[in-house]
Amino acid sequence: MSEHRVISPKKLIEVALPLDAINEAAAKEKSIRHGHPSTLHLWWARRPLAAARAVIFGQLVHDPEDLWRTQNPGVEPNKQNKGHWTRERGRLFKIIEDLVKWENTTNEQVLEAARVEIRRSWKITCELNKNHIQAAELFNPEKMPGLHDPFAGGGAIPLEAQRLGLDAYASDLNPVAVLINKAMIEIPSAFVDRSPVHPSVRRDKSLFAKRWSGAAGLAEDVRRYGQWMRDEAERRIGHLYPNVVVTKEMAIDRPDLKDYIGQELTVIAWLWARTVKSPNPAFRHIDVPLTSTFILSSKEGKSTYLAPQVQKDGYAFSIIVGPAPPSAELGTKAARGANFRCLLSDTPIEPRYIKDEAAAGRMGQRLMAIVAQGTRGRIYLPAVAEHEACARDVKPGWSPDLALPAQALGFSVQLYGLSSFGDLFTPRQTQALSTHCDLVATAVQAARRDAAESGLSDDDTSLDAGGLGARAYAEAVGIYLALAVSKMADAQSSLCRWKPSMDQSIATFGRMALPMIWDYSEANAFGKMAGDMQVSLHNMMRVLDELPTRPRGIAVQCDAQTQSLSRHQYVSTDPPYYDNIGYADLSDFFYGWLRRTVRPYYPELVATLATPKAEELVATRFRHGTSERAEQHFLGGMTQTMRNLAQIVHPSSPITIYYAFKQADSTSDGTNSTGWETFLEAVLKSGLSITGTWPLRTELGNRMRGLASNALASSIVLVCRPRQLGAGTLSRRQFVRSLDEVLPTALDAMTRESEGLHSPVAPVDLSQAILGPGMAIFSRYDAVLEADGTPMAVKTALQLINRFLAEDDFDPDTQFCLHWFEQYGWDTGKFGEADTLARAKGTSVDGVKQAGVLEAGGGDVRLLRWKEYPTDWDAKTDVRLPVWEALHQLIRAYQTQGDSGASKVLAAVANKAETSRQLAYRLYTLCERKGWAEDARAYNEVVTGWSSIETAAAKIPGPSQGILFDSTKETP
Repeated sequence: MSEHRVISPKKLIEVALPLDAINEAAAKEKSIRHGHPSTLHLWWARRPLAAARAVIFGQLVHDPEDLWRTQNPGVEPNKQNKGHWTRERGRLFKIIEDLVKWENTTNEQVLEAARVEIRRSWKITCELNKNHIQAAELFNPEKMPGLHDPFAGGGAIPLEAQRLGLDAYASDLNPVAVLINKAMIEIPSAFVDRSPVHPSVRRDKSLFAKRWSGAAGLAEDVRRYGQWMRDEAERRIGHLYPNVVVTKEMAIDRPDLKDYIGQELTVIAWLWARTVKSPNPAFRHIDVPLTSTFILSSKEGKSTYLAPQVQKDGYAFSIIVGPAPPSAELGTKAARGANFRCLLSDTPIEPRYIKDEAAAGRMGQRLMAIVAQGTRGRIYLPAVAEHEACARDVKPGWSPDLALPAQALGFSVQLYGLSSFGDLFTPRQTQALSTHCDLVATAVQAARRDAAESGLSDDDTSLDAGGLGARAYAEAVGIYLALAVSKMADAQSSLCRWKPSMDQSIATFGRMALPMIWDYSEANAFGKMAGDMQVSLHNMMRVLDELPTRPRGIAVQCDAQTQSLSRHQYVSTDPPYYDNIGYADLSDFFYGWLRRTVRPYYPELVATLATPKAEELVATRFRHGTSERAEQHFLGGMTQTMRNLAQIVHPSSPITIYYAFKQADSTSDGTNSTGWETFLEAVLKSGLSITGTWPLRTELGNRMRGLASNALASSIVLVCRPRQLGAGTLSRRQFVRSLDEVLPTALDAMTRESEGLHSPVAPVDLSQAILGPGMAIFSRYDAVLEADGTPMAVKTALQLINRFLAEDDFDPDTQFCLHWFEQYGWDTGKFGEADTLARAKGTSVDGVKQAGVLEAGGGDVRLLRWKEYPTDWDAKTDVRLPVWEALHQLIRAYQTQGDSGASKVLAAVANKAETSRQLAYRLYTLCERKGWAEDARAYNEVVTGWSSIETAAAKIPGPSQGILFDSTKETP
């Protein structure tokens, strides 16, 4: 055994995964809110915990077959060996299937079963490498490596590494991300099993005697000091948030207000509209509201809307309870062309006019309605002059003056006179947030005093310096309070909107952008609803109560291109996705508030006035001047990052890297985009070789509602290892030949049930999944050379791999139908075009018509839908049976008779079964890309039900095959 070569059997993720279980759990997790770690603080495009947990487990646990082959070199396996591999994979799959369920996130029995397997694989690795020259350093059976994510972001990967029993290391260039990771993995592990120090807990005998495990004690303290903060803030500025009195005037024509007359109600939110002066000279003195809708509530039985009352010299809003007229849907938005219209003159208000008015400082705001809390839910009240004046008269002493970027991904607010992040908040919101910020320091002082009195050493060592005493503990409390205020900002900006279908205010970041919001909702900072810090803090502490606290976690700020934290560690990471998300610009929304609060505790982390931009690995054209320069910045930085990882990671495990696709990345040419090509090029240039790819559903798809399986799997996980030195080159011809040899087998394995390997890859994921075996060939060599000796571009390799899925091995009639369908779907086309296409495919229009799949007449041609196929069809007497007809008869039977009917068709067309299945995959992919949801559903259902149809077909006796398939007749 060589002293220098690391013996590293393939890991499970390089061979097999229970993909369906992982994807199902990841999709379900997206609907989880309460108690989910993502509620600790907002970050963009987080990976689901289920996916991160499964990937890490698969990355660290040996594949049973390759482990056996490594331990038994030169030995031919027998049937017993192969059976053992299948059973072992099944056992590991069961662990993963349990592991990814949300309800098992904190289930110690399930988690420990996974940890046992990880430790077992590590000890086997150490035994295999005990003679390695660096065995003492790299392969200590008593101390396995930790796991590092150099693009930690929202912290899902480091958190799940810690949960699986690994030391967790998180790093990021962005200080907001670093703070989130410190709160997730570092601070809880520093103050584990501590009792609360708040005097109210120490005075309560039952609480004082309680055993506080994990970070529950710290969470309890944060709740109590947070409650003091909130109460003190209300004492100082509560007068800015007055209750509303229901008057008799308000109740006129409002039976719903009859029982509230004279009552003082808590305001949930004030609903405002931005205004500009009317462009009509006769009404130039009028401030026109820019409203996207007049609907206040669209909940069933609670419909309420604003009715503008045009007066002689202005307008007012009355509130009507009842079904809204269609005109209320648009508010003052123009039906077409211009952005808005003047309420009084109906004059169009063009976008340019609004921008000019805003730039000149003439954009205002007007209170349209007040939302109050009644005894039976929300009630809507007209604007009150005193409430409007109260909000306008606020003069905050401090505001985040950080300038908005001139351009940024998803930003449009700068076009409307908003020049700083402080401009995104109303004066009252700014006052509320800055008051809460200032109270964090006071709460920390109190916590330090109470911690010292409870017995913690007051050694004056800060949290940043690794302290564990009273000062550090109090600062830890302060970090969570600061994050709570920062999170409060998300619900307290003038970019929040009122959602009529939910009767509630929607936070700023409904998506990864800062678009202009014309009619906004200003939530009550003390309304005990969204927008109230204590409400957010309560949800945050539900997370902290359950966070893992062992082993240790470390989060630091560093550049992924130069970091050394990955040395001799495992690595799983979720890098930026080319030009999809501008993390740095978006995070500046929070950074101003966080910097104001945490600077005394992490002075170096928040030393800069804004988050770092120049080094951020995002391809932003406006930052780098041109698209080409932006691409080069991304390519160069990502290549250096991956090269760094390839050189320093622990050699016993592959690196796993997530890449998220946009829906637009899936085109008729396959799964492709500039970002994807550039990302792959960076990975391969770095010296990494791809040993596997897995499509994961890490986002909820809404393109085809109700069909989660019809949404493009939004992430692909690349499994990579350092390329062997001197890997050599391959010619284009050899590469294509290798694809032709490998991809058919890979495709067959992906689309069939495979005991001990995985369930079939869904049709929508196939174009991503097939990249794995294709890119494994391409990346195995130093270069694939074109005929002229130049290295093949990644884009060319992707096209060759994608082309494999597009190749036609079907009969001429089916090829005609497929290409006609791609162009026309079920619509009618001209006979001349059909005739030309048919000749090119080696058939004729009359021949295809004779096959019974096409209608032709009067110079028009149309494919028949499966619903139009005859129910008395008999495969035995069908003299012209193309695969197209066989598949659509199969779908007809499946849709109307289920497995029973479909199995009879499959049995009758047994010699066309495999090509029918391949055609269904092909048609599903085509329909999904074109957005034909109903058709995609039919193809997807028959593919996903194929195994059960095939099983039922196999039970049909031979003589019954080829019978007349009529649902009204029994099988003879």
